Amino acid sequence: MTAVLGIETSCDETAAAVVEDGRRVRSSVVSSQVDLHARFGGVVPEIASRAHLEVVNEVVAQALVEAGTDLDRLDAVAACHGPGLAGALLVGVSAAKALALAKGLPYVQVNHLEAHLYAAFLEEPEVELPLAVLIASGGHTMVVAVEAPGRYRVLGGTVDDAAGEAFDKVARFLGLGYPGGPAIDQVALDGDPAAVVFPRPMMDQGHDFSFSGLKTAVVTHVRDHPDLAVADVAASFQEAVVDVLVAKLVAAAAEAEARTLVVAGGVAANTRLRTRLLDAAERCGRKALLPGRELCTDNGATIAAAAWWRLRQDGPTPLDAGVAPNLRLPSGG
Repeated sequence: MTAVLGIETSCDETAAAVVEDGRRVRSSVVSSQVDLHARFGGVVPEIASRAHLEVVNEVVAQALVEAGTDLDRLDAVAACHGPGLAGALLVGVSAAKALALAKGLPYVQVNHLEAHLYAAFLEEPEVELPLAVLIASGGHTMVVAVEAPGRYRVLGGTVDDAAGEAFDKVARFLGLGYPGGPAIDQVALDGDPAAVVFPRPMMDQGHDFSFSGLKTAVVTHVRDHPDLAVADVAASFQEAVVDVLVAKLVAAAAEAEARTLVVAGGVAANTRLRTRLLDAAERCGRKALLPGRELCTDNGATIAAAAWWRLRQDGPTPLDAGVAPNLRLPSGG
C-alpha cells in the first residue's frame, strides 16, 4: 500500500489528510477560518496566509495521529499548488516540500480543480466511467467529462461569476452574512422557490455558465419589491442557480455518454442541489453520486488521492516547482 499525505491551503481552510492507494481515507483534518473572515464579508488574503502559517503544522500532526502513522511510514507528500491565493498556496507547498526534503520522500504538486474530481473515487472506488462531473465553488463552475483518472475533458465553464460567488454576493445583499452558500441554503428552507421567477442564464446555450446577470436581477427585484420575504428571495434565487447547474450537468452527461452524474466543490454541499440532482438522475436513467459534504469543501483527502494517481503517471514533482494562483484544469491526460 502507498500512503500519501495531502496538504490543502488554497484559500481559507487549512487541511491535511492521509490516503492509501488513492482510495482509502485514513484521516482528514480541516481547520476553518470562517470566523476570521466573517466580519469582512469575504476572504482577506493576508489574514488567510497568516492563519495557515499558525496552524499548518498542528493540522498535519493531527492528520498523522488520526491515521495511526508518522512521517517515516509515508510514501509521498503532496500539496495543492493552484489555483488559489498566492500567499496561502505558498504555506501548504512550503510545508509539503520541507517534509519531503527532511524525510527523503517524493513531493507531488496537485491542481486544486483536479483534486475535486477525485471526491468521486474516494466516495465510490469502483465507480463506472466515464463520469460527468460538476465542479461548483466560490471561484469555479465547470462541467468535466472524466474518462479515467488523469484523463478528462473540460466541456464548459463560467464566463463571469462562479455559482458560489453568486451565492456569496446575494447573501451579502440580503444581509445573511458570510459564507453565503450555507446561509442561503438554510434560509431557503422556509421560502417558496416559485415566489419569484428569476432568469436562468445561458440555460440553453451549450455547457458554459453565467451568474452575474442573475445576481443583478435579484438586487433589482428586491429594490423594486422591498416587502418581499427574504426567505422567498433566497429560495427563488437558489432554485434558479440549481436549475442551471442540474440542466448543464445532465446535458454534459449525454454528450460524454456518462452513466453517472457527480457534483464536487463547496456548492455541491447545497441541500437543494443534491435533492434535485437525485431526481434528475432518476428521470434521465442515470446514477447520481453525491460525495459526502466533507469531500465537497476544500480538504486534504482529495489532494492526496489526486497525488497518488499523479505520482504513478508523472512521477515526483521537482522541489523547485512554484505555485500557480491562476492554474486551470487542462483537458486531456
